[in-house]
Amino acid sequence: MPLKIKTMKFLNNKFLLLFTFAFFTVIATAQEVIQEEAAVKKDTVKKVSQRKKVDGVIATIGDFIILDSDIDMEYIELTSQGISVNDITRCQLLGKLMEDRLYAHQALQDSTIVVNDGEIQNMMDERLTYMLEQIGSMDKMLKFYNKKNEEEFRSFFFDVLKQGKLSSEMRNKVVADVEITPEEVRTFFKKIPTEELPVFGAELELSQIVIEPKVSDVERQKVIDKLIEIRKDVLENGSSFRTRAVLYSQDPGSRSSGGFYKMNRKTPFVKEFKDVAFSLNEGEISMPFQTDFGYHIILVEKIKGQEVELRHILLTPKITDDDLREAKEKVTLIRSRIVSGELTFAEAARNLSDEKETKANGGILLNPKTLDTRFELTKMDPSLYSQVSSLKPNEVSQPVLDEDQKGMKKYKLLMVTNRIDSHVADYATDYVKIKELALKEKQFEAIGKWSNEKILETYIRINAEYRDCDFTNNWLKK
Repeated sequence: MPLKIKTMKFLNNKFLLLFTFAFFTVIATAQEVIQEEAAVKKDTVKKVSQRKKVDGVIATIGDFIILDSDIDMEYIELTSQGISVNDITRCQLLGKLMEDRLYAHQALQDSTIVVNDGEIQNMMDERLTYMLEQIGSMDKMLKFYNKKNEEEFRSFFFDVLKQGKLSSEMRNKVVADVEITPEEVRTFFKKIPTEELPVFGAELELSQIVIEPKVSDVERQKVIDKLIEIRKDVLENGSSFRTRAVLYSQDPGSRSSGGFYKMNRKTPFVKEFKDVAFSLNEGEISMPFQTDFGYHIILVEKIKGQEVELRHILLTPKITDDDLREAKEKVTLIRSRIVSGELTFAEAARNLSDEKETKANGGILLNPKTLDTRFELTKMDPSLYSQVSSLKPNEVSQPVLDEDQKGMKKYKLLMVTNRIDSHVADYATDYVKIKELALKEKQFEAIGKWSNEKILETYIRINAEYRDCDFTNNWLKK
């Protein structure tokens, strides 16, 4: 049992980050020459600059290959995220890469798993936009990934994302039906020796009230008029919708590609956007319409069966200083009424908050990672931590100006409703966390059983220099 807990912790802290940052992983070309002074030991971390050999295929898993440079680049990626690689061997990383390739290969054999190329294209466009913002230019990106031109890079990146998607879909399917009973949770907990019980860090339970500035009718009409003007210019003067999207759209995910998206009815877009997109004919441009992100117009370029290729322009009405000032005055008044005892925080949240997700339950915040009410201090979002770390239980914060992922500014009041100090795991107090650990162990067991079965029926070849590795899975089919 202790070994399994340590294994889960290792996987969580080390390897699961590979999924989070997968789109940054650098995979070198098969002809890269790497300097070396001595042979690389399988269980020793070496710098890439110390190796000298022509990069090549070190393992084949079904339809997929693994290059020696893939392992080098996994080390670079982990290091770039501030993760110590001293205890991670090349054999362990190869084992993880082979697991990923096995998932992807089996996904191709499974007719129930469908990865849509349009969805991958949208993922690539969004991530490329983000990466370009971080790196600075396409030329730097091409040099970083050792690609000749943008077309070659896009083809490479598309394949990386598709393989990752296939892998995650297959893994999700393997564990989808794994459930755990309260009795299994209890048994799991009882088997942990007292001296090895996990220690959970200090946690907070939080509530919040959100007041959003109200956009003035004047600013709203300015945006609508601008979109109508663009629409008219394209329809009557033959102007380029793509160019107008690059110049004016405020959608960071599509602006650089001229507002382009490829979607079907299952693509995760907001309902209002999909309703308009699928109501248009080829070549038709919508009138301005509103979503939570702002106001849009859509041009449908092609309709291919159930799939639509379109371009859109998003404009968001400007929040003026007067709008912000009014919102701050309102939230300050709410705070005064709570502090004076006229209203409880929960009553104010239910009746006055503008946040749909929390107002119904009295402003209680749910942790997006765990879906329970507790936030561990060491894992809390830094911006949220800075807003609540100095609050005492049941103390209402001063108005906090916040900006969400959509770029919308709003004012918040925050309150710490409960503070749980760091403590050794307790079955009653920490049931949700213990259940999560028990479920993970059961999922790992299911994955292990599935992997061993699929390894036996999959073509696998590992180069001689890695056959002495002590793999967790039976990759050598001994």
